[in-house]
Formats: sequence, C-alpha cells, structure tokens
Amino acid sequence: MSRATDKQPHLADRHDLIRVHGARVNNLKDVSIEIPKRRLTVFTGVSGSGKSSLVFNTIAAESQRLINETYSAFVQGFMPTLARPEVDVLEGLTTAIIVDQQRMGGDTRSTVGTATDANAMLRILFSRLGTPHIGPPSAYSFNTASVKASGAITVERGNKKTVKATFNRTGGMCTECEGRGTVSDIDLTQLYDASKSLAEGAFTIPGWKSDSFWTVRVYGESGLLDPDKPIAKFTKKEMRDFLYREPTKVKVEGVNLTYEGLIPKIQKSFLSKDKDALQPHIRAFVERAVTFTTCPACDGTRLSEGARSSKIAGISIADACAMQTSDLAAWIRGLDGPSVAPLLTALGETLDSFVEIGLGYLALDRPAGTLSGGEAQRVKMIRHLGSSLTDTTYVFDEPTAGLHPHDIQRMNNLLLRLRDKGNTVLVVEHKPETIAVADHVVDLGPGAGTAGGTVCFEGTVDELRASDTVTGRHFDDRSTLKADTRKPTGALEVRGASANNLRGVDVDIPLGVLTVVTGVAGSGKSSLIHGSVAGRDGVVTVDQSAIRGSRRSNPATYTGLLDPVRKAFAKANDVKPGLFSANSEGACPTCNGAGVVFTDLAMMAGVATVCEECGGKRFQASVLEYRLGGRDISEVLAMSVAEAEEFFGSGDARTPAAHRVLERLVDVGLGYLSLGQPLTTLSGGERQRLKLATHMGEKGGVYVLDEPTTGLHLADVEQLLGLLDRLVDSGKSVVVIEHHQAVMAHADWIIDLGPGAGHDGGTLVFEGTPADLVAARSTLTGEHLAQYVGA
Repeated sequence: MSRATDKQPHLADRHDLIRVHGARVNNLKDVSIEIPKRRLTVFTGVSGSGKSSLVFNTIAAESQRLINETYSAFVQGFMPTLARPEVDVLEGLTTAIIVDQQRMGGDTRSTVGTATDANAMLRILFSRLGTPHIGPPSAYSFNTASVKASGAITVERGNKKTVKATFNRTGGMCTECEGRGTVSDIDLTQLYDASKSLAEGAFTIPGWKSDSFWTVRVYGESGLLDPDKPIAKFTKKEMRDFLYREPTKVKVEGVNLTYEGLIPKIQKSFLSKDKDALQPHIRAFVERAVTFTTCPACDGTRLSEGARSSKIAGISIADACAMQTSDLAAWIRGLDGPSVAPLLTALGETLDSFVEIGLGYLALDRPAGTLSGGEAQRVKMIRHLGSSLTDTTYVFDEPTAGLHPHDIQRMNNLLLRLRDKGNTVLVVEHKPETIAVADHVVDLGPGAGTAGGTVCFEGTVDELRASDTVTGRHFDDRSTLKADTRKPTGALEVRGASANNLRGVDVDIPLGVLTVVTGVAGSGKSSLIHGSVAGRDGVVTVDQSAIRGSRRSNPATYTGLLDPVRKAFAKANDVKPGLFSANSEGACPTCNGAGVVFTDLAMMAGVATVCEECGGKRFQASVLEYRLGGRDISEVLAMSVAEAEEFFGSGDARTPAAHRVLERLVDVGLGYLSLGQPLTTLSGGERQRLKLATHMGEKGGVYVLDEPTTGLHLADVEQLLGLLDRLVDSGKSVVVIEHHQAVMAHADWIIDLGPGAGHDGGTLVFEGTPADLVAARSTLTGEHLAQYVGA
C-alpha cells in the first residue's frame, strides 16, 4: 500500500458536522444549518426568535427520540413519548444531554441532596459508620416510613400453602411531619374578629357575607352557639364546637343543613385546592391565614429520633445535610474509613462539584423547589462534570441565568472544559461574556415570533461584531451611569432580617425610585426581598416561578383578556358569552375545542391531526357566524397582540377593558405574540414578561421583579429599562433583584449584599447611587460595574 493512500482520512472521521436541513418546528422557516462537532457553539437572537425551537425542540429532541428507540417496546412504554420533529434531514447527531432551566419539582420532599444523589451516598455512609447502628440506608431516609406487619399469607404456587410471615422495615421519616420538616397551622386571627359576635359579622373570610344562608347563618342559627356573644367570650365547649365540631345535621328556618367546625370547613373549601388556581384575593387570604411552622418533633430536620441519634465523629446525618456543601466536603475529606473509601471519594467529588460550579453555599437539605432557574440548572450540571463520556452533545439553556458577573467566568471555564474533553457544546445564551468565548455563533431572527425563525448569521465572534444583525449591532452596547438620579419619596423599613443566611440586616428601601438589589449568587438578595418585602400590603411580586397552563391556555386566557372580548362578542350579537369560549359551550364537539385530535399510540409518539370538523379553528361553525367589527372569534384569536390592540382601540370593536390589557402586553414587548398561541410554545423570557404584563394591572404601589432580564436579548434589555422608567414615572416604586450591569447602571439606588455567598454573605456591603458604587469599587459588584461602564 502506498504512502499516499495512508494519508487518506478514515471514513469514520468525516462526520464532524451536525447537519440540519429544512427545520420547521414552531416558528422556524425551513432552517438549514451545519454545526461543527467538538466545538462550543452559541445560539443568539432576540427572545422568541427560534433558538430553543432549533436547539432543544429539533436537535436535542431527535437525539433523545433515537436513543429511546433503541430500547425494547416494553421499556419504551415507561418513557415519555416523543414525536419526530418537523425537519427534512438531521445527520451527525450524537447522544444529547440536556441541561435546561426547568424548575426542579416543587414537592416538599425533594431537596438538593435527593436531586443530586448526594443524600443516597450519605445514607450508605451513615449506615456503615454511624454509631449506634440503627439499620440499613433506608433508616436514614426522611422519605421512608417505618413499617411493621405480621399475619398469614397464602402462596399460590403448586399446592396452596398458608404461611405466617412478619415484615419489618426501618425508615428515617419523622412521624409528626411525615418527612416534610414543617407543620401547617391556621392563623385564627385571619378568620374572624374575636371581639365581635357572629350577629355583628365577626367573619373576615373572603366571600363570607353576613346574610349568607349556607356559610355564616348556619353558625349563628344552629342552636349550638350564642350568636350575640363575642367569640372571645365563648366557653371551652362552645369554642370546640365552633372550631372543630364534626359534621352535624341542624335545622335553620325549617331547612336541613350540615353544621361543621370552622377549621375543617376552611380546609375543605380553601386549603384542599391548588393555590395557584385560586382567584388572586382568595390566594392572598390563604397565604395570610396558613402559616407553616418548623416541626417541633424533629426541629425541621425531617428525620426520626433514631436517625438523628446515629453519629459519625459527633455529626449526625441531619447536621451533615444542614452544612454548606463547601464545609461538608471538607468534613468528608477528614474522615478515615478504609472500608468505605470508594464511597468517600465519590461523595467528595460530588460535593467538590458544588463548590466548583459556584453552589458551595447550598446545603443538601435545601428544598429543591426554592432554587432559582439558574441554580436548578447548575445543580443538574453537577452529575455531568466528572463524567468520562466524550463525543457527547451537551445542550445548555442560558447557563449564566442568575449568575453575578463575578461567577460568569467560572461558568465559561466549565463549558470550555466540557468541550476540551471532546464534546459538542450547544448553548442558548444572551450574555456577551459567554458569547465571546464561543468557537462558532449562530444568530437567529431577525425578529421574534413570526418575524423570526431564520438564520441571520453564522461565523466567529469577531465576524458577528462586524455583521449588521441585531445581535451584532448591540453586542458592544454598554449603558452609561445616570447623570441625575430620582429622589426617594419615602422608604420601606426592613429591620433585623435574618431569613436563611441574612445576619440581622437593617436597610431602608427607598420608595418612588428604581432600586436594584444585587450581590453574588447566594449572597441573600432573594432572602431579603422575598422574606421581608414581598407579602406586605401594596407590594406586587413578579417572581420566576413557572406559568401554569396546558396547551389549551394562551396569552388571551392567561391575562384575562378573553373575558371582555367574549362579553363584547355576546353583546354585539345578543347571545351568551359562553359561546365564545373554546373550553365551554362554543367548543367544536369533535375535538372538544382543542383544534386537533390526538391519537395515543402507546409507546410510540401520539399523532395530532388537525380537526376536520372545525379546520383547527376550535369553535362550532354556528359560533363563527357571529362577528364583531367584521371578524369572528377565531380570527381575533389568530391576531397578533399589536394588531388586536389597534382592532379593539377604535371603531365598532372598541372595547376599553380589552384594550388596556393589550397595551400592557405591547409595553412589555410582546406585540408579536398571537392571542391564541398555546402557552406551552412560549420561551422563558416571554413567559416572564407575560406575567409582568398581567401583574401591571394589579393595584399596588411597589413592584418587586426577580431578575426580569432572564431570557432577554441585549436589544430587549433597553426596552425593559424604558418600561421600568415608565412604571417609576407613573408613581410606582420598583425594586429589582438583578445581576445585569445595564440595569444596575440605570438604577437610582443600589443595595449590594455580600461579600460572598452562603455564610460568607448575608450582610449589607453597600447602599447608595450607582455612581458612588463605581467610585468606591469596594465590592465585587462595584468592580464589575466600573469595568462595564468603562470608568
């Protein structure tokens, strides 16, 4: 064989590109693209331009589907069923590991330790080295209850035989709180005014009017209580009957009714329902009335007395889980146990990963539902950091979300480390600091929604800077410090704040201005604002919790826009409003108002076909004959927000209530969304702005926003700053928890917490104007802000 043929590349080495041809998922318009393997590729573009549709819903989704197909039909039956994305060609795919920003389960039993398997390793460690020895690993688990059983069992095999059996399992669950760490209590002062009698209208429960036959009068006229005696003067028996009496049949004005104690009645009518599904004023009442207190039996550790009594070097598993992971890692390294050496090594590496990824301030007993989107994503990264896998595709969704500029460099190093091990790293990102380290950049746009979905640019970062795309033009944008800051009109006093890691913080939050609360991740920003400011009267909080909604939910239903629209249609046509709801009387009977008919194919992906009866319009044909301003209801739902704002603003269709909601949606930059677009298709940034638009309609003097720039493109941040200015100029006070330097520079007042994270944070390190912060450069935030504005 000649030397020339030796130099020919091997056939297997030619597959160094991921080829996508003709992608049409969501708003993508026949996108064709080639992505280099074993490189860091960053996808940019305005919020809603199609980044997630291309990266997550096309490339990662198909990779996952192909892997699932390698399992047997039996196993696939237990897996989520995935349809093939709408794309002509997908070549060169490798196994995809998706690390997204989906919030971790909000179940109270889920903690950082259970989510990362660190708890499982700790339980094994304590079951081997803990003294006194109390049982297997399950004896240290707060999710496992102790079980004892004995009796006769019949074994049906050959000749039936009855045998006596006993069963015993030791669990670590606290019996009082059932492993939740907290017990709920009802604050009676929120239910009634004890100084009044029932006849004087003592109840303060929403909707309980004094003349209500079914709720209030049954107490006063039951014959069990004296309606004219103040509640505070009830005897012990009367109080027991009033609060806890079992359901009892009573006669009120000749009508048979059921009398039930106030506490069980409240639990059934309010507390057994999903809190997020309640009306805002009822939800506010429930949040006031129900208090969660630390379980007195286990002191919030969730564990039984036996599990707490077993110790290694004087530390119980409860103590270990309450430590910061950085301290726990040091303690684990100090243990000496040859019999468990591999376990100590693996546990040490997992805990070191927490520190490396900037989460050394978390404790393993922290409930997973309390993590922010950015923290949840970094927790999910932990299991991949020490992985020996190569030639894998890692897909990240804004990994810098919730990170202070100080921490972004550390995240960049992790992404580069994954790439240097021979992996393909795909990142959806808006922060210029992360875009700057990319090997390859793909810019989608030019706009959002229907105005996006095309590839505007592919190439290096330097080529992006020189390009005339929206991202290229805004890449080096830097906000300047305000020359004049607004003067406060008052202050919200916070005294002795000590939630989580806060160390008795005293601070005055100025009113009538734009205040930015900042500090490294884990410094105590959310603890300060959510613990001491949110929940006060007149404070409207827009946090990062996910929007709840099925594919039947859309911007029109979520914002309450559909109510005035239905009424306007009903009034114009002299029919019932219910006809104009696709979830009610007007729904197409074939598809039940979904617009599509779903066919479940067991372990294979279900098929959705457009309903033949209504053609995807979701309404009965007779309903579509009714018009408002020349349009039927399905045509209105197909409009974009901007079109609808014009439509409902004047002419025959003029509807002021609908117009006000639409104005707010345009204000937050969602003019391109269509009213009937399912909420499940919105990006993270779009959902948060939809929430903001909804809350802007609430009566409140103080708005608290939690990282509103999450998911926003550099160009959109400018628009957000304009919106915040308009809110402040209209007389509102705006408090923003934020890491984005453009928002800090634009603030009137900055409150900086730190100096570090976890027990290294929790103190007030600076309060003043952004100009003073830059001049002092006394904190990490000050240094980064000075660098940003070029001071």
